[in-house]
Amino acid sequence: MTASVPLRPRMLVIGDVMTDVIVRPEGPLVVGSDRRAKIGLYPGGSGCNQAAWLAHLGIPVAFAGRVGRRDLAEQEQALRDVGVVPVLAADDTRATGMLIVLLSEGGERSFLTDRGANDGLCADDLPFSMLNQIDLVHVSGYALFTPGPRAAVMALMAVARARGITVTVDPASVGFLEEVGPSNFLGWTSDASIIFPNAEEAACLTGTRNEAEQIRFLTARYDLAVIKRGAAGAEAANQSIRLKAPAPVVDVKDTTGAGDAFLAGFLAARFAGKALDICLNRGVAAGAAATTTLGGRPTESTPLPLGWGDLSNTGGSPV
Repeated sequence: MTASVPLRPRMLVIGDVMTDVIVRPEGPLVVGSDRRAKIGLYPGGSGCNQAAWLAHLGIPVAFAGRVGRRDLAEQEQALRDVGVVPVLAADDTRATGMLIVLLSEGGERSFLTDRGANDGLCADDLPFSMLNQIDLVHVSGYALFTPGPRAAVMALMAVARARGITVTVDPASVGFLEEVGPSNFLGWTSDASIIFPNAEEAACLTGTRNEAEQIRFLTARYDLAVIKRGAAGAEAANQSIRLKAPAPVVDVKDTTGAGDAFLAGFLAARFAGKALDICLNRGVAAGAAATTTLGGRPTESTPLPLGWGDLSNTGGSPV
């Protein structure tokens, strides 16, 4: 979806801007020698992907982040091309972040990450004035794993909550969660009302793989916990209701950005005032659609998830 005249943003996403180098080896890696592979460059960054999917689903959204100065104009245009209002700061010393994605035959991924300019995000990049007329602030957890960006983002989150603006967060990376400590992350995100972990992140944050115990732990700290469980679908719960939705069977090419699309589908439905079961099903549909193409963002030719207009007639099953 291309927005030549963007609507006034109602959501603000804060997170990383990355260039994704996606590598699809034609077989197992050969240590010390060659393996043929398909290699492509794609725009990425979890927060950027989330904003792009929100815009693709019709939500007026802005994205705030930091890039290398030489890439500023290109990165701004890439966001405008998918309907996102860019609020990007330029870094004079760091290059735009870069991510190498190694894809297995089944579409699963391993990452090598150079965060680059993302680690320079600061308070000057996130003035409180950007909260004017915003209804929801979503924070990608990647913006919380480095001290400088974390201080700036937490300050904005606190002001947003004080103004009655909904704050949501996704933990983003189990590797970084383990590095900084789950209890620290829980403290840093105390101003958020909704958390969106995947299954591994939920296990890390709660210290258990028991799904019911994960729900009890997270809903004691957040108003709503929405857990992405991959091929098993997803679930959403507060202290009074727990819903599950199965994942549809699709031809998986690349799972990069699937969680970001899920989050966008869920929040787009919630923004429209839909019931929790519909939000969950729309998230699952968007996440599944994202796995059928390479890269983490939709393009102007990316169709809406199959059955998107009919999901109001389906619901997650209470458990």
